[in-house]
Amino acid sequence: MTVRRESGYIALLAVLVVGAAATAIGLTLLTTGTDSQRSGLIEQQSKQARGLATACAEEALQQIHDSATFAGTNTLTLGQGTCDYSVTVTSGTTSTVMASGTVENVVKRIRVYVTISASSISITSWQEIS
Repeated sequence: MTVRRESGYIALLAVLVVGAAATAIGLTLLTTGTDSQRSGLIEQQSKQARGLATACAEEALQQIHDSATFAGTNTLTLGQGTCDYSVTVTSGTTSTVMASGTVENVVKRIRVYVTISASSISITSWQEIS
């Protein structure tokens, strides 16, 4: 009479189930970490793009300061991206500055309304736009 012992199958099955669970947990952690890194990178690029847009808006304001009748456009490459601005004279004493900063695929835009007098310029509105 031959007696077979099959107790090893239960241990093997338990190892496989625990291994599958550990693999699923590991993949979830890796995916979460990757998403977190991607979000952090996009947030950093967003801040850089906003900084570039601000830099171009300030450059445009300097151009207006130097010449009250200034109207035109320019593009600058700074740091990790580019920015551009456009100055439009809306009346004899007001101008509108549109500036945008771009880093990778992230773009931030700023609109500035400026009132110009004989001795100074005043910012009447500065807002980030979509």
